[in-house]
Amino acid sequence: MTARSTRRCLLATGALVASGALMLTGCGDQTNKSGGGASESAGTSSAPLFNKLPKKYQDAKVIKVGSDINYAPVEFKDKDGKTAIGIDPDLAKALGKQLGVTFQFQDSIFDNLIPSMQTGRFDVAMSAMSDTKARETGKDDTGKKVGPGVDFVDYFTAGTSILVQKGNPKNIKSLNDLCGKVVALQRGTTSQDVATAQAKRCKDDGKAKLTIQTFDKDTDALVRLRQGASAADLNDFPVAAYNAKTSGGKYEVVGDQIEAGPYGIAVTKSNTQLRDALKEALDAVIANGEYKKVLEKWNVTDGAVLKAEVNGGS
Repeated sequence: MTARSTRRCLLATGALVASGALMLTGCGDQTNKSGGGASESAGTSSAPLFNKLPKKYQDAKVIKVGSDINYAPVEFKDKDGKTAIGIDPDLAKALGKQLGVTFQFQDSIFDNLIPSMQTGRFDVAMSAMSDTKARETGKDDTGKKVGPGVDFVDYFTAGTSILVQKGNPKNIKSLNDLCGKVVALQRGTTSQDVATAQAKRCKDDGKAKLTIQTFDKDTDALVRLRQGASAADLNDFPVAAYNAKTSGGKYEVVGDQIEAGPYGIAVTKSNTQLRDALKEALDAVIANGEYKKVLEKWNVTDGAVLKAEVNGGS
């Protein structure tokens, strides 16, 4: 998958989880998103890695997670509109068992996850977010320094895919076929980086302009594609494949994955003890088989990693 980028949300109390899903709490950021959630309580200090956590989290028994819960199958709301399900919620539940804490998911606009984490609203961001050197060093897509950067605990690998209308009416087979076309995608994501780089190539090669339309939510980009207002939607491979599979024959994925790289759990640079505890917990769930079960459940085993890694992006 390539992945997505980084709102504000006041924490509500955690909710208990049923059937491995995350219940969303009634809370919102300062914009147009609402909701939140919590994974199943992982237990008490008897959890094997509880003592690896900073005392703050041992006392609270909660890790606040910023996430854009609108990105199936990685994280999305169940039919009741209150329960968060997907790859990330299931992995968070497994990590919580190791650490003895609840991972409390809070719904937020993706582009503001990292800024909100830096201000302390979230402890981590877990939202199909690609680990990139730009995010690690706090730079925007122009190379300008815009923040202190974050550390990542990498847990999955994926690249960008091209989603088109069923039958591929624009005959798009690769990024080069997007010159002269309109592309819709979610703002602040690595898919936007891919599209921006391709737009430059179109220009440098003297080809027709690639127009990029960006939205707060990928669902809005999908509407543009469905209406024929865009030729393609660029998205992480698992998400694009899921959208195609569940679209009732409206979409299909074309071409190969582009620039595959790791998804990571983002942590502030100063929170090294939490980062290292998360890494150890991830290695534990890889070793005990829970990690594999989660990926099998969501049919994404091709993106599995063999071990946790810190800042493995490029």
